[in-house]
Amino acid sequence: MQAGAGGSTGPRRRPGPDDPLRIAYLTYRGKPHVGGQGVYTRHLTKALVDLGHHVEVLSGQPYPIVDERVPLVELPSLDIYNDHFPMRMPGIWELKTWMDYAEVTAFSAGTFPEPLAFSLRAWEHLRHRVPEFDLVHDNQCLGYGLLAMERSGLPVLGTIHHPITVDRRIEMEHARTRWERISKARWYAFTKMQSRVAQRLTRIITVSQNSYDDICRTHGVSPEKLHIVPVGVDPELFAPMAGVERRTNQIISTASADVAMKGQRFLLEALAKLRTEFPDLRLVIIGRLKEGSHAQRTIEELGLWDAVEFVSGVTDERIVELYNESACAVVPSLYEGFSLPAIEAMSTGCPLVATTGGALPEVTGPDGETCFSVEPANSDALAAGIRRALLEPDAAARIGAAGRERVVAKWSWRHTAVRTVDHYRALLAES
Repeated sequence: MQAGAGGSTGPRRRPGPDDPLRIAYLTYRGKPHVGGQGVYTRHLTKALVDLGHHVEVLSGQPYPIVDERVPLVELPSLDIYNDHFPMRMPGIWELKTWMDYAEVTAFSAGTFPEPLAFSLRAWEHLRHRVPEFDLVHDNQCLGYGLLAMERSGLPVLGTIHHPITVDRRIEMEHARTRWERISKARWYAFTKMQSRVAQRLTRIITVSQNSYDDICRTHGVSPEKLHIVPVGVDPELFAPMAGVERRTNQIISTASADVAMKGQRFLLEALAKLRTEFPDLRLVIIGRLKEGSHAQRTIEELGLWDAVEFVSGVTDERIVELYNESACAVVPSLYEGFSLPAIEAMSTGCPLVATTGGALPEVTGPDGETCFSVEPANSDALAAGIRRALLEPDAAARIGAAGRERVVAKWSWRHTAVRTVDHYRALLAES
């Protein structure tokens, strides 16, 4: 681990208006390719370093991929929700610190323990290094440890991509039994902590107007402390590829989590409907299929094993190639705070079929111009949108090209970093 400039003793400095900043960046998990938090972490921290700032990333598992100039401090959790044995109960021999006991206690109570436990581990690490940093940037953790950081004199800027309170509402609405509803309520109990912490932070950024409105409404955050900084894309990496032809029988989507909010069930139902018209139609999903997941059960119920392929652990370049090979990309979400998969697909020129859930209309633009828009939580509507993309290739190509123009004109990681630094300096002035 590379230490930040400034040493670990002595008074904290007050940086000048043009001084490079020293940032401790926190992400409680950073899945590299399909999780929005991991993608945001990798590209934003690289762009910040490109601007001349010093950034250290503190993360729990799964660890993000970061630029070689960005030190990564690994703060291992008990990894209760790992991909291979999710919901495992840690052995007593694994509990070595009071933070481990806090994590397993929260898990035993039925709630998601990672945000709280990670924030405590991050504070335990940073409290010995307070003079080395000018501020802390928290990425969606919102654990009580952040309040201890602020009390120590470390200003904290929070990023909330969207309030998890929305996930809670949607999961509760889709619970099939009373017991499942009770279990979901217990699991999402950590959102009460996130609301309390968000209300007490000095400054927060979010990624869209839709998220802004929902954060104020469901987290109770004062509007004056909340600001919008959209995320970005690398249009030189996510770009059309010469010589790659679209496969008329292939569509593509991204699965970052097996939760109702992502709308995978409706996409799989739409695929089953479309296979009656297009028997060789196949769906490529960027992500890992989890054993016992809702997606697995839906694939089995609909008999789609020969029509769905999950792709994980591949490079960004391969993901770009898959977008260029596909007739269209699909974002079936019931709600999105922004949607990195949408702008990445659009940036490659791949025609996009997306619902109007959450902030998606802000991101994807008008139906028939830069995307094919459909109603969320409606497999018939989703099938109709995909059918339009398959049967109208000229219109799809035009929409794909217009979608790339929209992305290139509006979003880049450098622009995100510049605006984020503006809020860092405003936070320091307020602190």
